Amino acid sequence: MKVKVNRNAAKALKKMLEQEEAQGKLYRVYVTSIHGDHAHYDLMLDTPTENDVVVTSDKEIDFILDKNEPALNSIWIQYFQLPKEEWLITNPTMGVHHHH
Repeated sequence: MKVKVNRNAAKALKKMLEQEEAQGKLYRVYVTSIHGDHAHYDLMLDTPTENDVVVTSDKEIDFILDKNEPALNSIWIQYFQLPKEEWLITNPTMGVHHHH
């Protein structure tokens, strides 16, 4: 299981981890829905359970993943500031589907 993060996302995520309410917590990437060949994901602050694995991304940020969820195998987290602020969490090994 691996997580990749683009530079903008790493900056934004590290900034949020410095907030007081984030103390001692990690980001959990979780599946909000799966349909067809792709999944939708979200992020939240959480603490790992025995069903989880903690993965360190390429930008030195730790993420909690449910080790029983195959859709979390290869996550790519991107954050864009232009043309609008937007988080994009995808799994390049699954189908990619863009909403317009």
